Amino acid sequence: MQYRRLGSSGLQLSALSFGAWVTFGNQVGRSAAREMVAAAWDHGVNFFDNAETYAKGEAERVMGDVIADLRLPRDGWCVSSKVFFGAVDNPRPTQKGLSRKHVVDACHAALKRLRVDYLDLYFCHRPDPQVPIAETVSAMDMLIRQGKVLYWGTSEWSAVEIREAHRVAQAHNLQAPTMEQSQYNLLERQRIEVEYAPLYAEFGMGTTIFSPLASGLLTGKYNDGIPADSRLMQDGYTWLQRELQDERIAALHRYILLAQELGVAPSTLALAWCLRNPNVSTVILGASKISQLLQNFEALDVSKGFDDATWGQIEACFA
Repeated sequence: MQYRRLGSSGLQLSALSFGAWVTFGNQVGRSAAREMVAAAWDHGVNFFDNAETYAKGEAERVMGDVIADLRLPRDGWCVSSKVFFGAVDNPRPTQKGLSRKHVVDACHAALKRLRVDYLDLYFCHRPDPQVPIAETVSAMDMLIRQGKVLYWGTSEWSAVEIREAHRVAQAHNLQAPTMEQSQYNLLERQRIEVEYAPLYAEFGMGTTIFSPLASGLLTGKYNDGIPADSRLMQDGYTWLQRELQDERIAALHRYILLAQELGVAPSTLALAWCLRNPNVSTVILGASKISQLLQNFEALDVSKGFDDATWGQIEACFA
């Protein structure tokens, strides 16, 4: 396993991490979750990603139970939660968003579900136009000073919003955000590579990127339709079907053929491509089967296996 600093912080995360989005509490039960967390740990993974809204809190319960059952040493791994969407159906105003109340309540609830005393990483899952950024920054600072959170960050915030959070933190001597969690893959590059480009040097921003396989599109399994047991058919995730645009299908066919020529699984190649970006602190893996997870770890070697010209060919599939 490779380890990378989370931006300019002193925290080192495994280059490949493991997350619970879509899978834990939905597609994956405790037995399979235990097997995959154990395999991830055995392969050097030290960061496990979660959120209040994943399976309405059940994903955090499963992860907390599994890690406790495996008796992994608390000083050897990091865990995250995210706040914004809430953990109940039809949340009331105080059960969602980034108000000081919900930020604090959601933190306490995540601590209980994950069975930990503190969150290593705590993300604002989306920006909240209903709440002043200063209020959210203040709430995160309070949780850090109380020892309930070590690092806080944002997820899918604009560069303008992230910069405002830093301005507020600097003006009031508060803890500023350390990291951003954004989608990044061969199909979605603009935000990580262009919009955030000034923030890496300016603020030492780290990134914990999600959806490196574009919700499965880069595996090739959707090229000929949508399998009934895939995440695109799961309740609450059918919105992902809009990603299957004709021009993308054509690009994906080119990509799959090139991966076959290179002798690498399309998913492994896509993960390896993400790892090549020096501004990516960690790539969050999501798997519903142990075989998928184990194959994903091959990306560490593949990321060093081709020259720049070959990587250029890979990117050209989506030009």
